Amino acid sequence: MSSVGAITNGSNNLQSLQEPSTSQVDEQLRVSPLVAEPVIGEGVKVSLSGAGLNKSAAAKGRDSDIEESGLPENIQQILKMIRKLQQQIAETLAQLQAVMADKHLSPEETKVRIGSLQSALAILNGGLLTANASLAKAMKEAGLSSEQVMKAASLLMKS
Repeated sequence: MSSVGAITNGSNNLQSLQEPSTSQVDEQLRVSPLVAEPVIGEGVKVSLSGAGLNKSAAAKGRDSDIEESGLPENIQQILKMIRKLQQQIAETLAQLQAVMADKHLSPEETKVRIGSLQSALAILNGGLLTANASLAKAMKEAGLSSEQVMKAASLLMKS
């Protein structure tokens, strides 16, 4: 049986770690505190890029008719969700068509991508069905006037 030699500070070619003294640490904390003092009167400033501003304006403009409809807030939120789901379904359908038209993909890769996109479509369609059921329930519970029901229906048809 052989024995393994012990490693000592002198035989491992490692330098020993010297910790700073407590007075050095105290001095460093005194000079550069870890917590910044709050400045009263200043708020958070956020800057958006040009593309971000355009996207934000487009999203706001897309749903401005819903926001200005005078419908209850919960119905407005559901209508916005339905629009978003409809947009995602349209985008996924476009991707599906692009994959089917792409002749550079192998048959196996095409099959996998089509399956993935079809699964995504099924999930989105399920979400759309659920959102439509939620809208019908919310409209019934809110006791909307016939004018408000017509307004909601017209907003629902618009995409």
